[in-house]
Amino acid sequence: MLRLRVKAPFAAFRTFTAGTFRPTAPFLTPSAAYGLLLNIAGIESRYDDGKSVMTLMRSDLPVAEIAIGAIVFPERQSIFQQLHNYPVGSSGKDHAALCRGAKYNIQPVRREFLASLDAAVCLRGNDQLEAQVRAGIRDGTRTSVDGRPRYGVPFLGDNSFMIDTLREEPADQTPAYWFRRLARDETAPGRCLTRLTAWIDRADMSRTVAHLYAPIEDPQPQPPEEAWTLIQPPPARSRPAAG
Repeated sequence: MLRLRVKAPFAAFRTFTAGTFRPTAPFLTPSAAYGLLLNIAGIESRYDDGKSVMTLMRSDLPVAEIAIGAIVFPERQSIFQQLHNYPVGSSGKDHAALCRGAKYNIQPVRREFLASLDAAVCLRGNDQLEAQVRAGIRDGTRTSVDGRPRYGVPFLGDNSFMIDTLREEPADQTPAYWFRRLARDETAPGRCLTRLTAWIDRADMSRTVAHLYAPIEDPQPQPPEEAWTLIQPPPARSRPAAG
């Protein structure tokens, strides 16, 4: 088992929303933790089929089990920002000339974010991925699966939300409030119950996978069995033939 300590002053894990309020999940999601591990390991997760307007995910990504735990629970905060875009249709077109080519539709939005994230991320069930993550932590951008430098640097939901601490820790070093998956008919205190994504499909929302979680009441050094989530990329979906 591989265990990482992840600390950051700010983080955001957006849900699929539109409008003037942009929420965040209350904690690091299994899907975001999986993406972070792939980035560290130098594994490119994106796929371009030359047709889709959104970013697709490769279907041959490694299968693994992930557990997430809060060393300290982050605080939910929010800021107000100006959202600039090009509106659909002719709305606001009278402002286009004044903006000289810049995005001329401006509206205030409220964005949630997490402050003081301190998390434990555990990985098991894939020895090769564990080795690649360790190599990425040790060698940084100098190594990747295909021999090319990996792109970018790790961040948490927004490319301005950088990570302060990213290191491997002994499996039993620091107790954490592990997020355990709830059984179908199981209940938990309302404020502790949360739905977190395990896989996101931007092209087909019906293939996005999410589960109900609740943190354990007393912190433990190692994740309980019900805290493990299997991350298994779905097979590629073929497009229907034209005509």
